[in-house]
Amino acid sequence: MAKDLYETLGVNKGANDDEIKKAYRKLAHKHHPDKTGGNADKFKEINAAYQVLSDKEKRSQYDQYGQTFEQGQRGGGGQGFGGFSSQGFDFSGFQQGGGGQGFEFGGGFEDIFSDIFGGGGGRGGSSQKAGRDIQIDAEISFEEMVKGAHREVSLLRRVVCGLCKGSGGEPGAKEENCHTCKGSGQIKQTVRSFFGTFVQASTCPTCSGSGKTYAKKCHKCSGEGRVREQQSIAFDIPAGISNGQTISLQGQGEAGERGSSNGDLFVNIHIKQHNFFERKGNDILSTEHISYSQAVLGDKISVRTINENISIKIPAGTQGGETFRIKEQGVPQLGRNSARGHQLVKIIVDVPKNLSRDQKKLLEELKKSGL
Repeated sequence: MAKDLYETLGVNKGANDDEIKKAYRKLAHKHHPDKTGGNADKFKEINAAYQVLSDKEKRSQYDQYGQTFEQGQRGGGGQGFGGFSSQGFDFSGFQQGGGGQGFEFGGGFEDIFSDIFGGGGGRGGSSQKAGRDIQIDAEISFEEMVKGAHREVSLLRRVVCGLCKGSGGEPGAKEENCHTCKGSGQIKQTVRSFFGTFVQASTCPTCSGSGKTYAKKCHKCSGEGRVREQQSIAFDIPAGISNGQTISLQGQGEAGERGSSNGDLFVNIHIKQHNFFERKGNDILSTEHISYSQAVLGDKISVRTINENISIKIPAGTQGGETFRIKEQGVPQLGRNSARGHQLVKIIVDVPKNLSRDQKKLLEELKKSGL
């Protein structure tokens, strides 16, 4: 019996396109015949599976017919799975290009094969690398979560070189075509693989894809266009943010290569636990203790909120565990300070343990009266 294609790639039937592609990349790296420890038969299987599951129409037919999809093809179920068989991979799915010099890959395989052979990109190569993202943690108090906060952090990161302005060349030095790639920004190499021979383009390591170099490198950054510096970054934390939520600060990561875009700074927020308040959604939960007599006769009590103390009425006959709502004393809805949750106050009735003789006598009288 033919092996299930989802099982071949190690994904479940509900996997999305990115999950399927990621699983294929991992297996292709592991089993490619031109790599040490590769397995040609296994590589055929995962390629056949990927060609079906990465194509919406073929995947739909496979989901319909399952492991008998070849019968579905013969039965007129659409275009079928031309180019494949349950025994493995059929090379007829590839077109030989360049006068018989190699294979031209389609269907999104270029970047995958580039990864396998360590190249710098797919068809046409890739541009200079963007700056690296940075991830940090910030701890705030419960009160700051409700009201918002401001933080300033000091980071050692790559920034644009102030001397060459990111070009990598010594100020005044002559700009010239890169001698390695002849100004194209790419280098091409012939790769021999299990599929045959094909030409792979990758980013030029000398000019990082710009196609230009300078007669003299910048002495401050050694031609990289970036230097490491300690810098302070200030940012605001919005009111209503949740524990574990991340703030994204665009362009505040590391500088990219030779003028390419900066990375981003991601701040993971951690909220300290409060010893009195608890958050549930946008509501704040708290508890208040009242005496037995207050519960029976009613009273007014002062309740602590995140902003101030507020007086609320306790009706006569209040039961332990009842909850009272103080409107709009909760957490602001993120991005909408005018919309807030409420404070929910749970009442706990304290039953006295050590009574005097007179108190006991009074309670006995109340008991006789049916209270």
